[in-house]
Amino acid sequence: MGAERESVIGAVSAVDALDLTADAHVHTGFSAGRDAVGVVVSAADQMGLAGLTFADQVGPETTWLATYADSVRRAQRRTEVTLRIAAEVEVVRPDGWLALPPDISALEALSVAVSRLPQPAGVAGAREVRAQLAAGEITADQVAEELVKATVRGIERASRYAPAQLARPLGLLAQVGLDDAVLGPDLIDALTTACRETGTLVEVSEAWRSPSPRVVAMFRAAGVAMVPASDARYATEVGRWQYVRRV
Repeated sequence: MGAERESVIGAVSAVDALDLTADAHVHTGFSAGRDAVGVVVSAADQMGLAGLTFADQVGPETTWLATYADSVRRAQRRTEVTLRIAAEVEVVRPDGWLALPPDISALEALSVAVSRLPQPAGVAGAREVRAQLAAGEITADQVAEELVKATVRGIERASRYAPAQLARPLGLLAQVGLDDAVLGPDLIDALTTACRETGTLVEVSEAWRSPSPRVVAMFRAAGVAMVPASDARYATEVGRWQYVRRV
């Protein structure tokens, strides 16, 4: 596999279209997915993809990373698709602390997710944040600020260990019932600056319809590198783009 094929894993420049021959985030039966690594790779081959990043969800209790990496390496010997070994990790504290497994030496990248809102008292799920908003315990502006700060600190921390990607950017806003118009210029600037400075790739998620077209346009205007990500849980979802094509 030459440098041309390997380059598909990276993002294209901010003024070009997304490279739809590479899927930057797929799952397998090791965690959130349903199919074996080989089945996912076969699906990528059938779709004519040139690159695939495995990003199964991990945490402090994960013990299967070595087996997972070995499975991807075995698949690499049977395909011309460039396969990348990554994992999805959660930001679990306002300071960007990540729920990392004990040993991440097998990983080539970290996909950073903020699926719950990190707060001083702990992480709050979407339902809890909606309740806080309804009770007046927190404002929409505070949610946006806390989310962006945790995201920025999370990718800064992740980039110390491995090349970073940002999964489902700001998707929590929609889950708690907030429009991304709540994101002021200062917050967008803080996030885009952090992505550029850390070299973080922003995933445009097919499954989660995230980020919104408005935020995608802002990322592009700021020169942030973006990659298409199916977030596929089934092999049949790999490399199939509808939302991504629209944005």
